[in-house]
Amino acid sequence: MTEEAKLFVGGLNFDTDEQGLEDVFSKYGQIAEVRVIKDKDTMTSRGFGFITFENPEDANDAMEAMNGKSLDGRQIRVGHAEKKSGGGGGGYGGSRGGSGYGRGRGGGGYGPRQYESRGDSYYRGDGYSRGRGGGGYGGRNSYNQ
Repeated sequence: MTEEAKLFVGGLNFDTDEQGLEDVFSKYGQIAEVRVIKDKDTMTSRGFGFITFENPEDANDAMEAMNGKSLDGRQIRVGHAEKKSGGGGGGYGGSRGGSGYGRGRGGGGYGPRQYESRGDSYYRGDGYSRGRGGGGYGGRNSYNQ
């Protein structure tokens, strides 16, 4: 199993669960893992998830077939999952979130907005650096905590 076999699925209906994703995507090949990311406090879906196929070719087929399609009443985005990095911007979404704006400590993220993991919880950011440890856009960070 390689990183190319792992897909990001965004824009999910908050009622879509792992079983629903597996039911739809399993017709493209053998699935190794399905995860819908949930809010730590409320345990409700955060609207995105990951599907890992046994075979990268099956993942490509599923991505091409399902990207932009409707699932449970919502148009979903399907793409290759980007590997989380230790620092810097990046993340799924290319020009929508993207790199080029320092994000402080933490890093990596998926979806149209960037997510930072600090300890056990996720913080939602807008792609710009916040708080300690970051040279935001334009250099020095003027936001003090």
